[in-house]
Amino acid sequence: MAQAAAYPPIFDGHNDTIMSLTRTGRSFFERSAEGHLDLPRALEGRLGGGFFAIYVPPPDAQAAAGSVPAGPDLGPAQTEMLSIFGRLLEIAQASGGRVQVVRTAAEIQACLDGGPFAMLLHLEGAEPLDPEGRALEVFYAAGLRSVGLTHARRNAFSTGVPMRAFPSSPDIGPGLTDAGKTLVRRLNTRKVMIDLSHINERGFWDVAAITDAPLVATHSNAHALCRNPRNLTDKQLDAVRESRGVVGLNFAVGFLREDGARDAGMPIARMADHVEYMVKRMGIDHVALGSDFDGTLVPAELRDAAGLPKLVAAIEARGYKGGDLRKLLQGNWVRVLRETWGA
Repeated sequence: MAQAAAYPPIFDGHNDTIMSLTRTGRSFFERSAEGHLDLPRALEGRLGGGFFAIYVPPPDAQAAAGSVPAGPDLGPAQTEMLSIFGRLLEIAQASGGRVQVVRTAAEIQACLDGGPFAMLLHLEGAEPLDPEGRALEVFYAAGLRSVGLTHARRNAFSTGVPMRAFPSSPDIGPGLTDAGKTLVRRLNTRKVMIDLSHINERGFWDVAAITDAPLVATHSNAHALCRNPRNLTDKQLDAVRESRGVVGLNFAVGFLREDGARDAGMPIARMADHVEYMVKRMGIDHVALGSDFDGTLVPAELRDAAGLPKLVAAIEARGYKGGDLRKLLQGNWVRVLRETWGA
């Protein structure tokens, strides 16, 4: 295994690895040429853990580009979530102590300080949550600590940003439903983090008006540099800053390139452009990494988690060293989760 660069272990804001493992049958514990992330490649790239997303696909996976498909019904969504959730817990149980499901910021920091690989359980799309809140209590007891209200679709709570023609605005569709507003308050009470990465702009502002927690977008970029509707406008970035929140840099080339093209030939330096822009707009305390590994097309130069030293080098080349680099790689996630969870 190649020698890892001497930088603080990274905590990553988003991956779809459990979906990749399920689809391909590959093992999390064996180095693979498929996908972006497994434990050997994580260790090679000094990735110490991250948010592991549970995503329930919509009934019509072939919805036309630009449309807003509906999410699955409650029963099928809960069945699918239980299966995926169980797979994640099985990975930790089968790891022989190499992987830990983390439930507090202190546990994350302990993992990053030399402990096991940290796995934070995240729900990407709230379709498995019932209006009465009982499922949330069950999933919370099992380790769920982060919820995105929707994905690229509408559901009982909110409307997500679909795949649309480039360039485009995130201002599409209505904001939160009454059930969505109730869910935001319930997540606040339970001290579960709310992820705003996929929600449309009106939904973003509805959450901002209700929540008592920092605003967080786990895997989004600057709309000013790439006018993909999944990216955040300057006004949204300002709101994140004012709430003491965090935005995690998404590695998707279509969210990074000025032309929005899905072209993996994009240089890693473009990723550093977005980091630098968001730091200048929001401050060093509000930017982190949110790779979207195993869920998107990343730069060929990066390739996978083992390529993270190249990204860190590009960020360091912009002058981020020492404590500032630590904040970008792990500290801002630990801080915002501690403030959100209260532990």
